[in-house]
Amino acid sequence: MSVEKLEVYKKINELVVEVYKLTGKYPKQEIYGLTSQMRRAAISIGSNLMEGNYRGSIKDFLRFIDISKGSSAELKYQLFISQELKFLSEGKCKQLINEVEIIIKMLSGLQKSLREKKISGVCDE
Repeated sequence: MSVEKLEVYKKINELVVEVYKLTGKYPKQEIYGLTSQMRRAAISIGSNLMEGNYRGSIKDFLRFIDISKGSSAELKYQLFISQELKFLSEGKCKQLINEVEIIIKMLSGLQKSLREKKISGVCDE
């Protein structure tokens, strides 16, 4: 499977670009704080998806998708904090959180599909 062809991969990339643009406008004192944390969390979503895909087993891939989902949840919290600190408008925060939630659902769907393939013996481990 090539994750680069998956819709979730494209959505993650769009989110990463958006987070980078957004955090570029954060106060300079946040460069080693919230800006760095948000960028790392966003990058981690796609990085773990990609790494898991190349690990060679469904079991590993499933584990790395879980890590991607964890990074998504981390980013979601950081978006909430950004709104509380008035770095983000309520509307922009809601939009981005919705995008993160869609990504989490898509990752969960991918996991379900992989588990079904694993159970049916379609893919080797």
